[in-house]
Amino acid sequence: MFLQAKDEIGISMACKKKEKGRDVMSPNVKEYVAEKVKELMEAPSCCAEAKAACRNWLESVGTGQEAEASKNLVAELEGDIMPIDGLIAFAGSEMGAEVFGAERAKGVLAHAEEIKAAGAKYCDCPACTAAAAILDRKEEILP
Repeated sequence: MFLQAKDEIGISMACKKKEKGRDVMSPNVKEYVAEKVKELMEAPSCCAEAKAACRNWLESVGTGQEAEASKNLVAELEGDIMPIDGLIAFAGSEMGAEVFGAERAKGVLAHAEEIKAAGAKYCDCPACTAAAAILDRKEEILP
């Protein structure tokens, strides 16, 4: 049912296949995304809207609503994930000091600058880490 292909360096990977005119996510991708969706929902920093999109996606898997729920999930995560520069700006702001507390904001700022220097594109809190993992599979998730 699912095609296997080799990428440029010869690594076997699951690919989407057309079924009844629509793309079908491979079982391996569904399993991976479901695991990351559950991690995201459990993250203390996950917002209510993302939790709702996650819950909706989990409930829709294998149904006629899966494609729409996948689109909604990706859109929600793209809007929620914190780019590292946004985290740096927030942690270094007055509002960041109010939210985190002055000392913790300094620590968050230092950490964000450190991970940015190491190449991070996004915040590395549990919610953003799970969201990034899901978004990395975006092309395999979306119909």
